[in-house]
Amino acid sequence: MVAGKRMSKAKGKPPILTLSPEHEQQAIDKLKRLFADRFELDLGTFEVAEVLELFTREIAPHYYNRAIFDVQQHLKERFESIESDLWALEKN
Repeated sequence: MVAGKRMSKAKGKPPILTLSPEHEQQAIDKLKRLFADRFELDLGTFEVAEVLELFTREIAPHYYNRAIFDVQQHLKERFESIESDLWALEKN
C-alpha cells in the first residue's frame, strides 16, 4: 500500500508489494466505483482500502510471481537465441 506504511491486521506484516500514494488513491477510487456500480454498495474509503490491502497482501504476489516467471522464460529464450547466433559466427 502506501510505501509499506499500512500493516496487515491479519498477518501483522506489511504487504510485499506497495503502491505510490497516487496509485493507491486511484485504485481506491476505482474500487469504490466498482462496488457502487456493480454491487450497489456504497463503501467508504476505509472499507475499500481494507479490500485493496487484502488484495495486495494475498493475491497480488501471485501476479507478481507470474510476471517474474514470464520474464525468466523470455530471457531464457532470448539467451538461447543469442547463444545460437554466437555459435553460427564461430570459425572452424
